[in-house]
Amino acid sequence: MAGSVTATAQALQFLSEIVADHGPVLFHQSGGCCDGSSPMCYPRGDFRIGESDVKMGEIGGMPFYISGPQYEVWRHTDLIIDVVPGRGGMFSLDNGRERRFLTRSTYCETPSTNRGG
Repeated sequence: MAGSVTATAQALQFLSEIVADHGPVLFHQSGGCCDGSSPMCYPRGDFRIGESDVKMGEIGGMPFYISGPQYEVWRHTDLIIDVVPGRGGMFSLDNGRERRFLTRSTYCETPSTNRGG
């Protein structure tokens, strides 16, 4: 079973504030060096989606992408976008708002291959 992406009510409210200020956005989860649990939020059109990036779905009508290598690791994971106190990534639109997006997760069960005892 492939993973999915959803958002908490608090994340959707925070997202609506950002969209009101900046217009349509997109999310990108890279698993990069700084804070792999923080998806980055960019104005749509300001971030180039890579050939290996995977669209996992949408939250609040905004697309959510994940890097190909990160998707391979997390492909059986349901991602839940939440909001916590703190500062967002330097180039992310949640920066400077004293709240930031955070990715939480739950593992999706895959069909068992163990047929015996």
